[in-house]
Amino acid sequence: MTTTAEPITLDDVRSAAARLRGVAHRTPVLRSRTLDALVGAEVHLKCENFQRVGAFKFRGAYNTVSRLTPDRLSRGVVAYSSGNHAQAVALAARELGTTAVVVMPEDAPPSKRAATEGYGATVVAYDRYTGDRAAVAESLAAERGLTLVPPYDHPHVIAGQGTAALELVEETGELGALIAPVGGGGLIAGSAVAVKSLHPATRVIGVEPEAGDDTRRSLEAGRRVTVPVPRTIADGQAVPTPGELTFAVNRRLLDEVVLVDDEAIKEAMRFAFTRLKIVLEPSGATPLAALLTGRAGPLPPRVGLILSGGNVDTERFARLCAPGD
Repeated sequence: MTTTAEPITLDDVRSAAARLRGVAHRTPVLRSRTLDALVGAEVHLKCENFQRVGAFKFRGAYNTVSRLTPDRLSRGVVAYSSGNHAQAVALAARELGTTAVVVMPEDAPPSKRAATEGYGATVVAYDRYTGDRAAVAESLAAERGLTLVPPYDHPHVIAGQGTAALELVEETGELGALIAPVGGGGLIAGSAVAVKSLHPATRVIGVEPEAGDDTRRSLEAGRRVTVPVPRTIADGQAVPTPGELTFAVNRRLLDEVVLVDDEAIKEAMRFAFTRLKIVLEPSGATPLAALLTGRAGPLPPRVGLILSGGNVDTERFARLCAPGD
């Protein structure tokens, strides 16, 4: 946790990995000859849809909450999230013997809200198109003495998320490229720190939905840019502005950010289900969409993808994957 320009290091990611050992799942890395043949590269899929709470978010949440002082821990935590971070904080709080309040949008997927409440958290709803979730959470923190656990813009959160990429390269060795989704930027930032520290030549490519290209625009402008609240099926990436800390890392380490539209995301979800036999939520499928559409550009011989989550309602999954939807 050195400077704003470099909020985390490889040592921070390794420290998070040690803290998560035996608590978070070491998720599988899958291969597919069909996929390899389609894209002309050896593809390694880090399946965070098999992580606890069904997404990578548990890594950063647990790493952060577990580092609180006993006094802070006893008072409880508060978070804001469209779903996966909400579940992650709720579960981390339960595992560590404290309570959680989570600010969630009114239109959050019902399964994500139900899971968050199932882990014991209290949900406070807001309108994502007119409200300010961070302001609501900060107000609750001040009123109740809670510790805010943000979804991405925190050094311990970023370091925790980076453990997914660390595990991937520990298993596969050096990769020519790493492709991961970009929402607030915590996963791609932590991943870039882990991978670039070990293998500087690896290209790190972020993927955003076309409707929510705030990080791509910010990188082009050289400063954080705000876009209208994205309207995309990739609800986990519906973020209007990159985080301050995450952007500082991503501006330095990301090689490229590419965009995929909702139709490409749906097709990637169908491919994952029919050919890979795994369920991905829209945000978790964006790296695969970039690969299948060629948006990730010419590929090196060996590529790693982080499939970030699989939390999607049965009805919504069926609707999105229906032919011609």
